[in-house]
Amino acid sequence: MARAPSPAAVLLSVHAVVFDTDGVITDSATAHASAWKEAFDACLATHEGQRPFDEAEEYRQYVDGKARKDGASAFLASRGIDLPEGSPDDPPGTGTVWAVAARKDKAFTESLRTRPIAVWPGTVRLLRVLRDARVPIAAASASRHATELLAGAGLLGLFTAVVDGNEARRLELPGKPDPALFIEAARRLGVPPGDSGVVEDALAGVEAGRRGGFGLVVGVDRSDTPEGAAALRRHGADLVVSDPGDLLISGAN
Repeated sequence: MARAPSPAAVLLSVHAVVFDTDGVITDSATAHASAWKEAFDACLATHEGQRPFDEAEEYRQYVDGKARKDGASAFLASRGIDLPEGSPDDPPGTGTVWAVAARKDKAFTESLRTRPIAVWPGTVRLLRVLRDARVPIAAASASRHATELLAGAGLLGLFTAVVDGNEARRLELPGKPDPALFIEAARRLGVPPGDSGVVEDALAGVEAGRRGGFGLVVGVDRSDTPEGAAALRRHGADLVVSDPGDLLISGAN
């Protein structure tokens, strides 16, 4: 039997790795973007002269990787829309920031019933190689659904620790680009951030890894474009790959 490939030398420079979930492990970014479009477009329709939400550029710039309320606030502010903040218990709607965030979560939850979320095979290969090499790995995500999605994909057992949106809320951790989520994941792995790596596709998440003093920040550019890679580097990525599985077979860009 052929031996599994060893992680690239760059990964061997750290003693633990923290992975984002959406867009890195699970192919769920598109579903999140669609749910945000449903919520934002309903809100934008109540304000004259607003164009629809751009699922590609505006999702990436204002929402991707952030806690729901933070993402809603950032996008609405970009359009000059000033809504009351409301409260986390607000029902789905368009009248408060929390209501818009709740509408997004409702749309995403409903989509899970009809559209199963796939995983990225390259990332799964990397996770299994790291596990076999006894490298502690954690999943960290602002999404409340992260643990559910990992369990549904049969991947939960690969992780030493998982810090999802439910845990972030319980611990009152600020959202990305604040590094608190990743730092908590590294703490649970028992490895200092400076000796740990972060693998992240969102600009806010890459910035969080850099702010947290992580020894290695890997940016994942699923668009595989010079513009996407350059943006990730500007926000703090040490290297950029089109898929985390690339780290098993080649060096970094």
